[in-house]
Amino acid sequence: MDIRAVVAIGRKIINNLLLIFKIILGFAYAYRSSPEIITNDSWPQQIGPLKTNTVLQYDSNYQNVTKWGNPALAQRQSRRNGDSSSSKTVELFKLHLGNIPQNEKPPLPRQLSYDKAISDYLRELVMIKLIYYVGKLIKETISTRWQGIKFFEHVLLVISIPAEFDDRAKDTMRKCLYNAGLTNSKESNKVEFTTEPEAAAIYCMRNLEGQNKPISINESFMVVDCGGGTVDLTTRKLLRDNKLSEITERTGGFCGGFYVDREFIKFLSRRLGQSTINLLKENNYGQMQYMIQQFCQKSKFHFTGNINDFNSFEFDIEEICPILKQYCKDDIKEKMEDNDWIIDINFEDIKSMFDPVVGKIIRLIRGQLNSSKNKCSVIFLVGGFSESKYLQMRIKEEFGKLVPSIIVPKQPITAIVRGACDYGLEMSTIIDRTLKYSYGFETYRSWKFGDPINRRKSIKGNNKTKIMIFHCLATRGTTVGIDEEFRTVSCPSMPDQTEISYPIYITTESSAKFCDESGMKLHGTLTIDLPDVHLGLDRQVEFSLIFGKMELVAKAKNLRNGRIYNTSFDLNLNF
Repeated sequence: MDIRAVVAIGRKIINNLLLIFKIILGFAYAYRSSPEIITNDSWPQQIGPLKTNTVLQYDSNYQNVTKWGNPALAQRQSRRNGDSSSSKTVELFKLHLGNIPQNEKPPLPRQLSYDKAISDYLRELVMIKLIYYVGKLIKETISTRWQGIKFFEHVLLVISIPAEFDDRAKDTMRKCLYNAGLTNSKESNKVEFTTEPEAAAIYCMRNLEGQNKPISINESFMVVDCGGGTVDLTTRKLLRDNKLSEITERTGGFCGGFYVDREFIKFLSRRLGQSTINLLKENNYGQMQYMIQQFCQKSKFHFTGNINDFNSFEFDIEEICPILKQYCKDDIKEKMEDNDWIIDINFEDIKSMFDPVVGKIIRLIRGQLNSSKNKCSVIFLVGGFSESKYLQMRIKEEFGKLVPSIIVPKQPITAIVRGACDYGLEMSTIIDRTLKYSYGFETYRSWKFGDPINRRKSIKGNNKTKIMIFHCLATRGTTVGIDEEFRTVSCPSMPDQTEISYPIYITTESSAKFCDESGMKLHGTLTIDLPDVHLGLDRQVEFSLIFGKMELVAKAKNLRNGRIYNTSFDLNLNF
């Protein structure tokens, strides 16, 4: 989508507003005529600036949202009123959009689907923030200069997503944006997607001229985005005119800061019993999260990995989470009473919570370095978890001799949203991407010697023996330009066919042969009409896949009459 053309729809004097909305972390916005990027730094009842938590508190039936963001998360037990379990809290539901094992996903109650939770979250964000805050601050500011701003017509939404998220996730996000009232249709052309590492790369490229070693032309750099749930990596090369080329396949994993919190809960489970923590989670989720926040504020955020900087953490159950006492079994109660209900957490305990997570991030970085033919000159660490001094120290220890500069920019938590805003202002910055999958379609070809006998088929009206294969058009690891097209020509298998279907498959394999192999996923099906039956098999169709900015387009052209068939692309959501 050409942003200039899209935002110019409507009044000429209104083509200046570009709102970039970063789901989950926050949002930033800019005027096209004067593109100073402003990051939202005010959330209602939030402890910290710049971001809001992906948390919702529902009523007992999971029908209505009672609180959202930080107020829904941290609940210290009231001495006067005790604890109420009538409200239900859910969090980190965005991880359900990723390609992650089911047992690794944060649990959701059976009454609540992840897409409803995302829609409810966005709806609350719109009602409280976008309508109130943006409506109060931005629209009042705009109205003093221009008249007639129409949100659906003049505002572009740029959604940044982890590199691990697939087209299913993007389709779900479109539906959620519509359900939340941010777009006026599920297919709105006022929505653009960019990956979080891509947005971070743009931010790093454009905002670090003041560093001792700026990025030079044809220099390669890696961006490691360490968020709460995910870590995304990409390696780019800076070209002339501030263009970026992706030179390795994007990688990522579920090993962000949230997983350190989870190790802390595992630690408590070993001390207090798994059943104790399960009961707390089930009945007093807000207090469990308050407990985690206390751990973060008093220990996690300050951990450097240097024992001389470490102050032991006394986890006082009676002070922090007294309701835990009633869930403990008798033998554990006896031990804890002897210790005055205090758990001493020492240096090695904290280090053991960090190391499994940090180790995964280090392996991801090493994999990126090994996959690039170019020497990496800079590693940028962005995202909230990148502020961890221990993570920074371990990365510098591992890679300091291989990579000349390892940089954490100022306010790394805003890098994604500000880079996404930059992307929306100038989408031509990204000139290519590296494919994460191999793309192709299922089709027949003539059977030949050496093909599996059990796959040989005879087609009615066609005197040749056929075999059904995966015809690969674009292989994983291929660098493709924006809107680059991959074509092939095919003919009907039967002379009396009146249509041709192209079942489009994706796989992580580079040399797949058949569509029923392990790892194959049906991405969608394009079906076109095929007239001129009297021509039999002599009807050539050019089929192509076009890799746009972030979405795949399938197209078919009848080479005999030149007609291009625009047929709806049915995205398969069942994988």
